[in-house]
Amino acid sequence: MSQESLVTLQQAFDERRSVYALGNELPVAPQAIINMAERVLLHTPSAFNSQSSRLVVLFGDEHQKLWDIAEEKLRAAVGDGDFSGSQQKLDGFRAAAGTVLFYEDRNVIKSLQEQFALYAERFPIWAEHASAMHQYAMWTELRTLDIGANLQHYNPLVDEDAAAAFAIPDSWELIAQMPFGNIKAPAGEKTYQPVNERMKVLGL
Repeated sequence: MSQESLVTLQQAFDERRSVYALGNELPVAPQAIINMAERVLLHTPSAFNSQSSRLVVLFGDEHQKLWDIAEEKLRAAVGDGDFSGSQQKLDGFRAAAGTVLFYEDRNVIKSLQEQFALYAERFPIWAEHASAMHQYAMWTELRTLDIGANLQHYNPLVDEDAAAAFAIPDSWELIAQMPFGNIKAPAGEKTYQPVNERMKVLGL
């Protein structure tokens, strides 16, 4: 992909969407995704510069393994209930090129709670904020490469088996999963609530 074909950051903000029709033919080499994840980890802010966020980037068989785990766990939870809707969703995630797993390191959070007791109850909340920023940064950066993604939350259903499958440290808590791939069909139309009902500007 040439530099001229990349969308600008402003376009990425405007065009980032939940894309579910994903394929496994990335327009860039996998290393570009890895570089992107590294950049997101290095430059996304966190409270007290905690840097508690952790990323795991899955490709190929490892990506497939995650969604096999999700299906097994979800089938067990559903039992004899209708699984067709869930199957369709899971098959869509499997069809993607990879998945980014977003974790937060509880050991880092605990250490900050001990150092700054006054804010102890806030650090888990701030860690969620940091994770959300990492998720959004990754999602938006993917869009700059014309790669689609969506955000899933199959935790805590898959936590234990995913940790075993991918050698995840005990202190890492799974927050979200982001399948990504080439865009096979665009996201549906999005509606917007009026900005003047959601924002105030004062002092001008």
